[in-house]
Amino acid sequence: MQLLGHYGEAVLSTLLAQVSWLPAAVLLLAVLTGPFIAAAIAPRPRLLRTLFIASLVVLAGLTLYPEGGADRDVTCTVGLPYFGLRAVETVANVLLFIPPVLLAGLLVRRPVLAVMGGTATSALIELVQAIVPAIGRACDTGDWITNTIGAVLGGLIALAALSLGRRATAAP
Repeated sequence: MQLLGHYGEAVLSTLLAQVSWLPAAVLLLAVLTGPFIAAAIAPRPRLLRTLFIASLVVLAGLTLYPEGGADRDVTCTVGLPYFGLRAVETVANVLLFIPPVLLAGLLVRRPVLAVMGGTATSALIELVQAIVPAIGRACDTGDWITNTIGAVLGGLIALAALSLGRRATAAP
């Protein structure tokens, strides 16, 4: 989260620590309203492309931007993530992959392909974190799992939005 700078990161971390239900509320809001919002923007390919590129920039910034410099002691963790709606990092990792996969699914009109791309992108990010110690990031299979859950949710929201769009155009 270094894109925000040290002060911004501290403010965000403090907010999430004090309001631990916030990421879960955002996740619920995304799942409930996402299909309707996505159906409204689906017919606008230029907007979809712009939002997709912006989501990739945010994704890259939050996962690959150097965090404190090179650290030779950074290791990879293999294990399952802690699942819980108050597990801020877990829910944040799920949320991170919903927008790019949702937007990709709308752009290509193939949500399953977008989910596969999101899962592969998450694996690539973890690989880069593992082999480039200069960014000071630790790879974690738990992150890959939670990112994949976010990709699946993004794909499901895209599928629902495309279905809503087809119904709207088929209605008299």
